[in-house]
Amino acid sequence: MTASLKSHSHGQTMVLTISNPEHRNALGPDMYAAGVEALNVAESSPDVRSVVITGEGAHFCAGGNLQRLLANRQQPPEVQAQSIEGLHNWIETIRTFPKPVVAAVEGACAGAGFSLALACDLVVAAQNSVFAMSYSSVGLSPDGGGSWSLMRAVPRATALQLLMAGERISAERLLQLGVITQVSAASEALNDALTLCERLNARAPNALASIKELANDAPNVPLHTQLGAERDHFVRNLHHANAGEGIAAFLEKRTANYR
Repeated sequence: MTASLKSHSHGQTMVLTISNPEHRNALGPDMYAAGVEALNVAESSPDVRSVVITGEGAHFCAGGNLQRLLANRQQPPEVQAQSIEGLHNWIETIRTFPKPVVAAVEGACAGAGFSLALACDLVVAAQNSVFAMSYSSVGLSPDGGGSWSLMRAVPRATALQLLMAGERISAERLLQLGVITQVSAASEALNDALTLCERLNARAPNALASIKELANDAPNVPLHTQLGAERDHFVRNLHHANAGEGIAAFLEKRTANYR
């Protein structure tokens, strides 16, 4: 079975499915390129207001394919570096994509799969899902922004425990730590993620894009800079047609119809 990244539409949500079930949806370079291409197309499409990333079958993603990594040890280092650059390009595209990206996690979410989930804006995980930064278990260090995301999401000691010891952590514990958004019943993560996206799709796309940009920038800039950015986004959104619709709908006690 060929590993691939499948795409289909569910209303105004584009669903990207990591498809490599024979290897617990292990990632590969073709998926990275397909993921970037899909998001680039979705960014300019008014028919897409949100994206869900999920895995085919019982698992989200077990990370990198160890057989491929073993083969790459016989190649020049540039071969693996190029592959990781492809992954990182996808991660950065997710982070800067101006529409909400939600991970729907079932089963194993390990290594680069965990990094991929952390790159998403929101994570809905099944109660029986298991997360692990498993790199150190095979003598490797993180990629996919896993160290960057964890160091910003949880206390240093917790992040280092996950990264160094490679210990498994449950969805319930990640919810307590504020890393994921919602815990679902087994096999219901995708349905719950799509329901969440339906709520997001009903909101003004320009406002959500501003919120994502502001949230991405906030940890790295001084308060004065963030205040200026908030001012500029607010004024721009106030003069967008969606603000007129939203305010009118609120005053008239009806549902807004955003464009």
